Amino acid sequence: MVRVASKSEFISFSDLDEVIYLLKNISDFDLTGYSKSSLKRRVERFLMVEKIDLVDLKNAILNVDGFENYFIQELVVNVTEMFRDPEFFRQLKIKLFPYLETYPQLRIWSAGCATGEEAYSLTILLKENNLLDRSFLYGTDVSLKALDFARKGVYPLKKIKSYTDNYNKSGLPSEFASHYTAMYDAAIINNEYRNKVLFSTHNLVSDNVFNEFQLILCRNVMIYFDKELQERALNLFYQSLALFGFLCLGTKESLYGHAIKSKFKVIDSTLNIYQKIR
Repeated sequence: MVRVASKSEFISFSDLDEVIYLLKNISDFDLTGYSKSSLKRRVERFLMVEKIDLVDLKNAILNVDGFENYFIQELVVNVTEMFRDPEFFRQLKIKLFPYLETYPQLRIWSAGCATGEEAYSLTILLKENNLLDRSFLYGTDVSLKALDFARKGVYPLKKIKSYTDNYNKSGLPSEFASHYTAMYDAAIINNEYRNKVLFSTHNLVSDNVFNEFQLILCRNVMIYFDKELQERALNLFYQSLALFGFLCLGTKESLYGHAIKSKFKVIDSTLNIYQKIR
């Protein structure tokens, strides 16, 4: 039976602003640049799952040790999967790898990496195209909980069927099972992949450039940002990209409508893959 939210679980935008203000003052975590509609839905879902109302939420943020961090993690972590959008990975190989393989060293950034599935998918793709040895990846997120999960590289075995389907649709030749070890009810990503990714905290709202990259992926993250924060993130990616490096956004995200678009060439308008040209 589907549980219907009670009136106490619905909040107004002014209620949301109070929660955002409270979090910023308690934890220094700034959610003001996130899409209000998206945040409102996530807060309401949190209230429903936790079976609390807005008053309970505010009291917990103020008085329960560590609650604000738990709440923030639940708001900002995105759901992902390995080889999500298989055609994207097919086109990476076809359109980008012939250029990327000319570099003696590759630095790749998976921004908003959540629990690490995208980063590990990239390592497998690089391995199967003989590029992993010269590559190093950075997976960043605001969630310490998600990053801890990503570092372990251990995923529920029940998810492997869908991951395998995605992998096969990506057109890769090997068996997906060769890239992990099954143990009881878990799949453990091979060490050679885990050793190629550095997972660390980075906040697109407030942090700055930390390296230069040939490839940056930030997929299905900016849809949760307002226009101003999208502009900030895109400028950060531009500054972080080497000349002729590539930026990959989600299928519902693009550079259209942003001033920075003139500095990029469109490689794939459907998959929102761009190349920095100046």
